[in-house]
Amino acid sequence: MIKVAIVEDNQTIREGLSALINGTEGYKCVAAFRDCETFLNKLNQLEVDVVLMDIGLPGMSGIEGVAQAVKKNPDLNILMLTIYEDSEKVFDALCSGASGYLVKKTPPAKLLEAIKDAHDGGSPMSSGIARQVINAFKETKAKTSNDEDYKLSPREIEVLNLLADGYNYQEIAESMFISVDTVRHHIRNIYKKLHVHSQSEAVAKAIRKKII
Repeated sequence: MIKVAIVEDNQTIREGLSALINGTEGYKCVAAFRDCETFLNKLNQLEVDVVLMDIGLPGMSGIEGVAQAVKKNPDLNILMLTIYEDSEKVFDALCSGASGYLVKKTPPAKLLEAIKDAHDGGSPMSSGIARQVINAFKETKAKTSNDEDYKLSPREIEVLNLLADGYNYQEIAESMFISVDTVRHHIRNIYKKLHVHSQSEAVAKAIRKKII
């Protein structure tokens, strides 16, 4: 059972998402909030696997809410579900610790698939958002000495590249012919060296710093 929480100020959308999740086998909406402040106050009491979070919320923005939430729970998977598609908000959300980025026009089946993907260690994104990330990746593909600054090993850079391509832990292990535990070991080292707390944050920083 994948436990989902919703942070969305539009009551119609919030209730619609809750009905979709509760009406699908294997999913359960454990809580729904209209603002980040209430969500953050209740977070330690929640048993939640994936959070769907809007950006344009009353009071604290969803981007700031992500940053605060992953400080409280670094293992939390947060998917941005928003109308915004501009690259600045995408990268701000990913750098704050979001696990993925979807637009609100995402079809229900795709949304449920994305929730499962995030739960399984992936970083789901709407196709238009993924294209922006890929374009940014292409623009910064030229190597610089920044990888030396962070002292990442070739294997760690290989793991980062696979994360950037959307691979989950199991897929990385199979691709590199190593165990999932070894993948986790590499990722812990990457987090430590890059001073980040989530895989999406690691990928966003690696792209911005031209490590990958």
